[in-house]
Amino acid sequence: MFGVEPICTTLTSAGVPIAPSTFYAARTRPPSARTVRDEELKPVIARVHQENYGVYGIRKMHAQLNREEVLAGCQPVARCTTARLMKDLGLRGISRTKSLRTTVPGTGPDTRPDLVERTFTAERPNRLSVADIERHEALLNRAVVKGHRFRLVAASRKKLGAA
Repeated sequence: MFGVEPICTTLTSAGVPIAPSTFYAARTRPPSARTVRDEELKPVIARVHQENYGVYGIRKMHAQLNREEVLAGCQPVARCTTARLMKDLGLRGISRTKSLRTTVPGTGPDTRPDLVERTFTAERPNRLSVADIERHEALLNRAVVKGHRFRLVAASRKKLGAA
């Protein structure tokens, strides 16, 4: 839709001088050594992952690739390269943990009724209701509200924790 020259002119006027020749040079430049090596390794990683029933993770895949002397005589594969290429290919190992996920949070709005009719509103601005709740073992686990009183809320909100 837009050419390279108008975009470079706009960028130059914004204080980011870029010559159009840099775009064309980058477009015609041959691929880097890393890109070439990555394209050679991707089918090998996919093959090794499939041969091992898709259970190898990054650690074992890295060891297996270097054990096989990847591509016969090339330099060994770095672990970070193995991890990056496995992520690009969407390959993962099987986790040993077999724990089940028992709680799945809901995605919809909370539609449960408020049975105790809680209202968390102040009766007027800068007013806070404060109460201390104690649990008494001797009174059959009854909770007692002690010292119910109102306090003014400081403008800096530093006194919220004070009782």
